Amino acid sequence: MDLTLWQYQFRIIMLGDSTVGKSSLLKRYTEDSFLESINETVGVDFYVHFLEVEPGVRVKLQFWDTAGQERFRSVTRSYYRNSVGALLVFDVTSRASFEHIKEWHVEVCERVQPHKVLFVLVGQKVDRDAHQERAVSREEAGKLAGQLGMPYLEASAKTGQNVREAFELLTRRVYQGLLSGEIELQEGWDGVKCAAPQALRLQRSSASQPSTTPKNNKKCCG
Repeated sequence: MDLTLWQYQFRIIMLGDSTVGKSSLLKRYTEDSFLESINETVGVDFYVHFLEVEPGVRVKLQFWDTAGQERFRSVTRSYYRNSVGALLVFDVTSRASFEHIKEWHVEVCERVQPHKVLFVLVGQKVDRDAHQERAVSREEAGKLAGQLGMPYLEASAKTGQNVREAFELLTRRVYQGLLSGEIELQEGWDGVKCAAPQALRLQRSSASQPSTTPKNNKKCCG
C-alpha cells in the first residue's frame, strides 16, 4: 500500500443526545458546509477525513455519527468497542443534553474494555450565546470535563468556531496516546489500524524518543 495515502486509521465516534448538532459538526469539518435544517441521524452515518498530525504522518479518520435517540442505542452501542476516540457533544442551550453527558461516558467506559477510548467534550451551538440562550456555563462544563479527565472546548457548527480545533485536538490526543503506549495496536481491534509495517516502525521509533507530552491516566477511558 502506498504510504503517502495514510499511515494510521483512527475510528472516531460522535456521542450525545439527539439534536445537539453532532451531524452538523461533522459536515462543517468534512465538507465545510452548514445546513439550518438537517435530518436526524437514523442508526449510524459514516464520514471520512484525512489529517496530517505531523510532517509525513497522515491519519485517515473514520467518523461514526450515532443517533442520539434511545430507540437506536442498541445499534450505536455496537460501535463503541471499535472506536479509539469520541467527541462527547452537548448543546450549551440545553441543560438536559449536558446532564446526560455522564451517562454517555459511563456507557462507553463499561463497554469498551479491555480497549481504551479517549474523549473530548464539546459544548455546541455557542453562536446562540449572544441571544442569551445559554443554559450551561463554560465554567461548569469545564469542571465536568476535568472530573472526567478530558479536554473541553466550545464550538459552533453554524459559524465554524472551534470545529476544526475540536476534531484535531482529539486526533492528536489519540496519536500522542499511540506514541506514549497509552493506546496499543491490537489484532482484531478496528479502533486503530496501521497501514504498513513501515508505519509501525515509525511509531516505535517515535515512542523511544523523550516526549514533553504528559501521559494520561491509564484507566479504561480517558
